[in-house]
Amino acid sequence: MADAEGTEGQPKKKSAAMMTIIGLAVLTLLGAGGGWVVGGMIAPNIKGAQQEEHAKEAKAAEGEKKEGEAGLPHISTEANNVVQLEPITSNLAYPSENWVRLEVALLFNGPPDVKVAEDIHQDIMAYIRTVSLQQIEGPRGFDYLRDDIQERVDLRAQGRVSKVMFRTFVIE
Repeated sequence: MADAEGTEGQPKKKSAAMMTIIGLAVLTLLGAGGGWVVGGMIAPNIKGAQQEEHAKEAKAAEGEKKEGEAGLPHISTEANNVVQLEPITSNLAYPSENWVRLEVALLFNGPPDVKVAEDIHQDIMAYIRTVSLQQIEGPRGFDYLRDDIQERVDLRAQGRVSKVMFRTFVIE
């Protein structure tokens, strides 16, 4: 009787294992097919977006060349009196292994003065070299940094610059 139960149990175990394997294979094929279909629907959108992005970059590069030829490399537009300073890249005072990259634009009250903008650029660079990482950590530290730079700009520009606009601020 024990032999009869053993022989009856074995085919059931094999068929259950085989059914599980077949089920997993079918589910895997369905998942792969579904992924292929969804990828095919999304991929043309990605390719189109990349082509549009490349076209925009090419137009922007042509525009920058034209601005450089006009002789006003630092002035983004004269109509709104904004001067974009060259990016400032410097190491911090402590720890000296950390670097800061800062892009700033100045909003002038009247017509932009490139000489004042260059002086402000140098002053901001000198100040950034004296700052430690602990001083500029977190949102409050960034607010203090922004206030300190605004104060330095006010002193250097003597009221000709109304606002300092941070375009980028990266610590590495």
